[in-house]
Amino acid sequence: MDLPDLNLLVTLDAVLAEGSVVGAARRLRLSPSAMSRALARLRETTGDPLLVRAGRGLVATPRALELRERVSRLVQEAEAVLRPAEALRLDQLVRTFVLRTREGFVENFGAELIARAATHAPGVRLCFMQKPNKESAALRDGSVDLEAGVVGEGTGPEVRTQALFRDRFVGVVRSGHPLSQVDVTPALYASGRHIAVSRRGLEAGPVDVALEPLGLKREIVTIVGSFASALALARDADLVATVPERQTGKLRAGLHTFALPLPMPRMTICLLWHPRLDADLAHRWLRGLVLATCADSPQR
Repeated sequence: MDLPDLNLLVTLDAVLAEGSVVGAARRLRLSPSAMSRALARLRETTGDPLLVRAGRGLVATPRALELRERVSRLVQEAEAVLRPAEALRLDQLVRTFVLRTREGFVENFGAELIARAATHAPGVRLCFMQKPNKESAALRDGSVDLEAGVVGEGTGPEVRTQALFRDRFVGVVRSGHPLSQVDVTPALYASGRHIAVSRRGLEAGPVDVALEPLGLKREIVTIVGSFASALALARDADLVATVPERQTGKLRAGLHTFALPLPMPRMTICLLWHPRLDADLAHRWLRGLVLATCADSPQR
């Protein structure tokens, strides 16, 4: 019995990941004609067209969709087996890591994280990106190395996670606001003029769910897309911002913060990464660095 050409697995992984002959050729550093010949071999070997013409593009067949994750895991495992195990030399490491976070993370932890990285690995550069959603596509395609955030429905089932810290929502007003001078009750909190924070422009959120059983409803004056914007408005107007405590520590400087008088659950902020980087020594070091930096950062 003839053994199949296992090199075709790498080609198949590229074809299924890119969804195009040109993209797969670029990924494998092959010419488009060589890639077309490889696709023809794949079709013959698998007995399936894999990619079929749809208008001006190509779409994957059901068989291709079925194989995509399985083939990706096989290639990653094969690469891990064949990769030589070497001790990590941080002083010689030259690498750029892309971290995707929500606003407040860089302001609170970024400077210390950069300083610690420079001390141990001066050739490492950290690139911070805003996190517009909880989708895992950027982790899958390798454009993002590490994320910090709450695990949600959009998080891929294969994504690895590790708890980073626990956080809670707090109320924030300017110094001199009526709520800065009293013990805040649920009724007083609800009576304020509020800023809602939603990346999708939604008015209701967890706070409103917690108020409803008490027969209370807050007045939403405006909706913004970030906690930083909410705090900027609260700083200059008689408005109430409700934001995560630890992630906005430095952003709240000079403002009055109070505990919410509501039964709000705490949230767990996690590190998220794709399993292909799980055993990568440099990535392991980075994860440990982020964990240590957040653990050592004082709460405000």
